Amino acid sequence: MAGARRAAVLGSPVAHSLSPVLHDAAYEALGLRGWTYERVECTAEQLPALVGGLDGSWVGLSVTMPGKKAALAVASEASGRARRLGVANTLVRTDGGWVADCTDVDGVAGALRAAGVPQPAPLAAGLRDVVVLGAGATASAAVGGLYELGNEDVTLVVRDPARAVETVAVIDAYGMRGLVRTFGRVGEVDLARAKALVNTTPAGVVDDALADGLVAGLPDDAVVLDAVYHPWPTPLAAAAGRRGLAVATGLDMLLHQAFGQVEQFTGCSAPRREMHRALVRATRFDVRPP
Repeated sequence: MAGARRAAVLGSPVAHSLSPVLHDAAYEALGLRGWTYERVECTAEQLPALVGGLDGSWVGLSVTMPGKKAALAVASEASGRARRLGVANTLVRTDGGWVADCTDVDGVAGALRAAGVPQPAPLAAGLRDVVVLGAGATASAAVGGLYELGNEDVTLVVRDPARAVETVAVIDAYGMRGLVRTFGRVGEVDLARAKALVNTTPAGVVDDALADGLVAGLPDDAVVLDAVYHPWPTPLAAAAGRRGLAVATGLDMLLHQAFGQVEQFTGCSAPRREMHRALVRATRFDVRPP
């Protein structure tokens, strides 16, 4: 595929983004000479004008916080999962405008599969009683990823139930069964039936004592996914490691969400091994192979 093409990640702050590492590795492996991928500092308020001013050389945009709602609003079309979540992390250029998607869903599902969760199955045979800590945008993406893995039930553990409204709406949009508990009532959560524990809260929310209590209640075949990867190990990851449980990280999520973006931008299958190697080199982190 010849010709100069441009793509970027939009966000604020965005200087720390590792997305260029993944996309640059993919374009090189695919032989896409002249393709570039950059970081662009952009707030949610700035996003509509910025996207509207891009010329035809731009093929795709990755969107991180705080612009994911704005990305969905600026699109002329949207995938079903982007509409359910109410956000988009991916904009793809078409003749008619921009199409929005949310590959964050793939990030969660792919990270859990890499850590040992089974491949997608009919809902009746899927995961059961998954516990998600937090209720922000990452928690909503986790709900979408868990649905794609065949999950029917999800328990949200949050600091403030009033802030869980949007994530509960996502659970309802997928037709799943949801239960909301506060961290103060986490003892009421039936962790012994949980096949996965997904932490989407910021660093510091889950301390050593809470992590030990959560992990102690999980079955031996549970998978722990902690979206935080710096500093590492997190208290939750350390507690899971002591139990011998499989652990996935935010870097695993980043890798798997990038596959879909590369494929939508380029029309080619993502070079997964090369992207994985590039992320490991850049971070010196033990990212699970795809």
